[in-house]
Amino acid sequence: MAKQLPYPIMREIFTRFQTAEAEPEGELEHVNAYTLVVAVALSAQATDAGVNKATRGLFAVADTPQKMLDLGLETVTEHIKTIGLFRQKAKNVIKLSQMIVDDYDGQVPSSRAALIRLPGVGRKTANVVLNMWFNHPAQAVDTHIFRVGNRAGIAPGKDVDAVERAIEDHVPVEFQHHAHHWMILHGRYICVARKPKCGACLIRDLCLFEDKTDPA
Repeated sequence: MAKQLPYPIMREIFTRFQTAEAEPEGELEHVNAYTLVVAVALSAQATDAGVNKATRGLFAVADTPQKMLDLGLETVTEHIKTIGLFRQKAKNVIKLSQMIVDDYDGQVPSSRAALIRLPGVGRKTANVVLNMWFNHPAQAVDTHIFRVGNRAGIAPGKDVDAVERAIEDHVPVEFQHHAHHWMILHGRYICVARKPKCGACLIRDLCLFEDKTDPA
């Protein structure tokens, strides 16, 4: 596990990320808080592109919990059958929609504890929703962030909870809101798992990763 980078270098890293893309956005398509919850829940063990392909037709006819319930389990399952674990995910979509209707008057709750109560919604999904929709500086740690955090020394940790805490503790506060988006995009397109594109990396000179590829 990499060492934690010092504060001045952390500031420089996120200043560079911000300069390159001031307002990074998540790649899951959604039209409101509810469709964001569903999209993120569906994205577990699936690509954002694959989820978007499946949900375009689904969200066109069901963009509220009640509309989703009106569709019913069979139709929801048919819409998302190209996504991994689609049968269980369809059941979760119906269950979480029912809970939102019954317990939250049809409105997506804005607290982490309430979001995690929803079937199929874990801490990562809750943090994505809190960050992207409710503008909370919550850090949703996925495989990309876990890799970048440990490889570069931005947020080292033995598990996702430790990496989440490291981001919260060490990323300068003015960068907290977009931190996880910058790290996800960096991990998805530059700091990839098998052969990171170090020659194209804008933080190459600051990163602690020893086995750099593609010499600049």
